[in-house]
Amino acid sequence: MASGKSSNRAEVPEAREALDQFKYEVAQELNIPLKRGYNGDLTSAQNGYVGGYMVKKMIEEQERQMSGRR
Repeated sequence: MASGKSSNRAEVPEAREALDQFKYEVAQELNIPLKRGYNGDLTSAQNGYVGGYMVKKMIEEQERQMSGRR
């Protein structure tokens, strides 16, 4: 990352709680046992899958909004 800042932060701090909730909802949908606190028992692939799926769902929602569909 060019700026040297951590990428694990919300650009809009007020959105942090909603993003965390979304993360747990996605993990549950994917049957990945993500829990609050320590998750060292999960593989990097499992964690990456949750993050990737979150991005996919956010892009789909933005596309729906841009197209005027709901």
